[in-house]
Amino acid sequence: MVVDAHQEKLSFQAEVKQLLDIVVHSLYSNKEIFLRELISNASDAIDKLRFQALSDPALFESDSELTIRIRFDSEARTITISDNGIGMSRDEAVENLGTIAKSGTREFLSRLTGDQKKDAHLIGQFGVGFYSSFIVADKVTVISRRAGIGAEHGVQWESAGDGEYTVANVEKKNRGTDVILHLKEGQEEFLNEWRLRSIITKYSDHINIPIQMLKRTDDGKETTEWETVNRATALWSLPKSSVTDDQYKEFYKHIAHDFEDPLAWTHHKIEGGNIDYTCLLYLPKQAPFDIWQRDTHHGLKLYVQRVFIMDQVEQFMPHYLRFVRGVLDTTALPLNISREILQDHPSIPKLRSALVRHVLDLLERMTKDDKEKYAGFWNEFGNVLKEGPAEDFGNRERISKLLRFASTSSDAAGQMISLDDYVGRMKPNQKKIYYITAENINAARSSPHLEIFRKNNIEVLLMTDRIDEWVVGHIPEFNGKPLQSVAKGDLQLDEIVSTDAEAKKEEEKKEHDLQQEFDGLLKKIRSILDNKVKEVRLSHRLTSSPVCLVRDQNALGPQMERLLKATGQQVTEVKPILEVNPEHRIIKKLHAESDEEKLQEWTHILFDEALLAEGSSLADPAGFVHRINKLWMEMF
Repeated sequence: MVVDAHQEKLSFQAEVKQLLDIVVHSLYSNKEIFLRELISNASDAIDKLRFQALSDPALFESDSELTIRIRFDSEARTITISDNGIGMSRDEAVENLGTIAKSGTREFLSRLTGDQKKDAHLIGQFGVGFYSSFIVADKVTVISRRAGIGAEHGVQWESAGDGEYTVANVEKKNRGTDVILHLKEGQEEFLNEWRLRSIITKYSDHINIPIQMLKRTDDGKETTEWETVNRATALWSLPKSSVTDDQYKEFYKHIAHDFEDPLAWTHHKIEGGNIDYTCLLYLPKQAPFDIWQRDTHHGLKLYVQRVFIMDQVEQFMPHYLRFVRGVLDTTALPLNISREILQDHPSIPKLRSALVRHVLDLLERMTKDDKEKYAGFWNEFGNVLKEGPAEDFGNRERISKLLRFASTSSDAAGQMISLDDYVGRMKPNQKKIYYITAENINAARSSPHLEIFRKNNIEVLLMTDRIDEWVVGHIPEFNGKPLQSVAKGDLQLDEIVSTDAEAKKEEEKKEHDLQQEFDGLLKKIRSILDNKVKEVRLSHRLTSSPVCLVRDQNALGPQMERLLKATGQQVTEVKPILEVNPEHRIIKKLHAESDEEKLQEWTHILFDEALLAEGSSLADPAGFVHRINKLWMEMF
């Protein structure tokens, strides 16, 4: 009952209004999930009570039998989901039910398209929980009291899902939360005992808290005896042979608050070794919407001897595996462990190492047994996994085998290959793994740096993700083969392009003669570009382009420079090297050019073209256009 007149009418946060509308319209085809979501919330509330009661047993309030209870009233057209978990205070009800405290919410909502099917797919990544109530209800009443505060401090929250809600103080004898759904017209199917029981069995059988309904007589009348509907056994503690795929999938949806089935999972029970633990680890099918949000917490649910301790524990998974969901249950930690103690507990490194091994084992099996499924995983999480070689030195080789890249041998559909694939196709005398970094796949494929490789049919990896250059900086070699950028160093392909001694001698003589012939031009170009380039030299890598820019072997590439600058980091400017193709008609014309002004104009144009070819921006775009127009005018 209401105990004072302190009742407020408040408005939903703008994002809640938008999400409510989308949930009601986009998820209507799967409306029964409202019960799964509310049961999952009730389970979380009970887990939180268990954890807090470890340090404050008085929170149980002489009621330690934890349950979730579900009732329906056909005459009142209501369904009530009750739990005796941690409950909510007035402020917590406003915060939890009237706002969405998720980083990146606005960005997520901006991605919604208005296409109900596509939007439902995205909402599955976001998780809607309580708001799914409005799929079947035209009014929702929540009555709650936080454990440990007086009965007079209960709160009643109520809304018709129309953009506003009311909050009032009420008296509530028992701790916990009651969610009362006032069903819409046409939702009578849920006022049925068999229907509700079937939903509980389908979606929530795995929850290790009793979900109870009142027994009914043969004529459908309620008795006063509560009956447990689910198995109420910790699913991860069961033998793998007794758990069905459907049970694994529904448990994933419960812990991850995801509407999609998981992509894959791995289940282990380790006893009798250095450390005892059980883990059930999942790979999602899709990346969560906030995977790149820095302030978002990711991690596993931690249980100690089947007692829930805390959620989103990050210490057991490195950051590059932050997409992994699941539970860890161990006897190696004390029941009263806190996040602070977790930082330094001696068992953490052992558990972390074991869990990482299980995830990498799962991924390796996938690459062998289901390449299509792994391709789907890579499409969603490849850029996250690429952080691994820098973060996890001990597993660098294993992670490197899992990486995938496009290459000059990939088909137009974007086929990705592994480093093992590349090494298996290397030329007989090839000693290096060649790669190029670029802004996108088209820029990579058309780069002038690939010309000599294309001519000699040598495969090159095409790395087009922003972090790729940083990644390969932490993989100096693979299977004994060093990784070499085709845009760095004074590239020589003598070990691949084999020629007999006589032909090699002839080639060396030709290079010497060309150097002598073009030495004067190279010096002039160097003088013109004095403040822009470190060196001007003849190229070994160009066959059809007049010029290209290269970097010193250990210098940052242009892509990495741009990435660091975009993050506000100081970058020491390193002048590039301009390579000139003496066989190209433009270079031959420049060599014969006696007009110094024209030579300068052409030199600046060629330098700017080389910058554009590597994906860099021009310092003076208008000057470039002016020179091009001037040359056009001279032609007419």
